[in-house]
Parts: sequence; structure tokens; C-alpha cells
Amino acid sequence: MGKKRFSIAVAVTFLSLVHIVVSVPFIMLHGISAECSDHTNSNFPRLLSNLSGSRGFCVEIGNGKSDSWLMPLTKQVEIVCDKVKQMKELRLGYNIVARSQGNLVARGLIEFCDDGPPVYNYVSLAGPHAGESSVPFCGCYEWCDIADKLMEKNIYSDFVQDHLAPSGYIKIPTDIPEYMKSSKYLPKLNNEIPNERNSTYKERFARLKNLVLIMFQNDTVIVPKESSWFGFYQDGNYTSQPPLLSAQQTKLYTEDWIGLKTLDVAGKVKFVSLPGGHLQIATTDVIKYVVPYLQNQPS
Repeated sequence: MGKKRFSIAVAVTFLSLVHIVVSVPFIMLHGISAECSDHTNSNFPRLLSNLSGSRGFCVEIGNGKSDSWLMPLTKQVEIVCDKVKQMKELRLGYNIVARSQGNLVARGLIEFCDDGPPVYNYVSLAGPHAGESSVPFCGCYEWCDIADKLMEKNIYSDFVQDHLAPSGYIKIPTDIPEYMKSSKYLPKLNNEIPNERNSTYKERFARLKNLVLIMFQNDTVIVPKESSWFGFYQDGNYTSQPPLLSAQQTKLYTEDWIGLKTLDVAGKVKFVSLPGGHLQIATTDVIKYVVPYLQNQPS
């Protein structure tokens, strides 16, 4: 009997030293004027799955294109949060890849989603994390007439904030007091409002194993393009172009409002700069900068 117990103890000890490979799934969140069923957003997660060996899902919000413009980001995050919690494939944790505006939904999912499964790695492609200083071009869809009319109104009015998704992260550097007072999404996401900073948001974001921030050098959609790295224009009243601050020069970083500095000091943030325009990423760069954070992880 003693030998049997000894053998079991040895086996348990041995197994505790063995690295078990766990397949971690990922979700992809597309950007504005897009939907999971379009050519790019149906092929990209498939490519990532083929290259990484991990199962991937493009998670849709509403009807895709029009809702990406006309549904406020707070509501978009609520929908994605509910979907993620209902997906049995993600119950043990997952990784995120997000494109453009989808990154603000992704970060809302990380920071705001109560009782959701853990997020391990997060890869951000051209995300306007520190804000967008100009309204994106909509295009020629029928619902763009609605978006265009909303853009003509005060971007910080309650009506526009509740009916135009980009208004939630438009940050006019020469009108910061109005932005802080009336913008309904980004100030909360970035913990910018004094006396209203939520330590839970910071704790959740700082739990990431890896944060990959990919900026495109010729990006004219994200303005400034450095917003993809949490850089932005300096606040103030300027008659010309405001000075540009790197992420490390912003108070968001130095005062560590969301845990970005904590992650960076721990060596968990990868600041990646790639050639090309908005979201123009070569397959070789996908293999180098995206795939390693989606591959099966030893536990």
C-alpha cells in the first residue's frame, strides 16, 4: 500500500513539472464601415487561425457596417461583453485581435466587462487609443447621409454622442474642457476624468500578458497616427498644429491611469511601427508581430 501511494505521489509530482499545451482561442473585432461577412474580415481570422493553429472568431455587433457608425460604443461593448460570456469556447480565456475602431470596443471589453473570461494577449492594429482629432470619412452608403448630418452638429452634444459611434472618441485638442465634460466614451475608457478614475479598469487592463500596439507609418485615417501607440496632441489653445506628445510624455502614461506604464515597465508592451497606410499589413508582418501572440500557450 505504501509503495502504491509513493508511486502516485511521484506521478503527480512529475505531471506538475510537465508543460501542458493549451489551445487558446481568439476573437477579432473589425473596424468602422466593416462587417464580419465582408472579404477582408472573413479572410483575416481564417488566415490567423491557419498560421497560429488557434481557433478564431470574428464577433459581430448588430448588423455590422451601419451599427459600427450609428451605435454608441458603450452599447457596442455591452453587446460584445454578452456575446463573449455566452461563447463556451472562450470560457477559459482568450486573446483579442482588433482593427481600427474595433480596438476601442476591445479595450471596453477588457476594462468594462464584468465577470467575463480572462483576456491574455491583445494585438491592436491601428487603434485610435488616445483619440481621433478628426471625424472619419463615411463613404457612399445610404446610412452615411444620417452620419454626415450628425457630423454637422456639435460633436459633443448628447444627441450626436448617442447616435454616432466615432463621436465617442473624437478628441479636439483645443477644446479639452468640452471633451472632458461631454464625451461619453473615451474619457471613461482612458480614466481621464479627475476624481472619477476607476481602479478596476486599470487592474483589468494591467492583467494582460502582452499588449501589441501596431502603428502604420503612412496612416491618414488615425489622426494623429501616434494615437495607435497612445500618443496624442498636447492640450491647449493653438493657432497652428498642436505639439505632438509620445505615449510616454502623456499624463495617461506618467500617472498610469489605465496601467499602460505598469505593462510597459514589466516588458509586456510591444510598440510596433510598420510601413504602409491604414491597416495595410503584409503577411510576413502578420507572422512576425501577430501570430506569436495567438499560438498555443504552455500552462
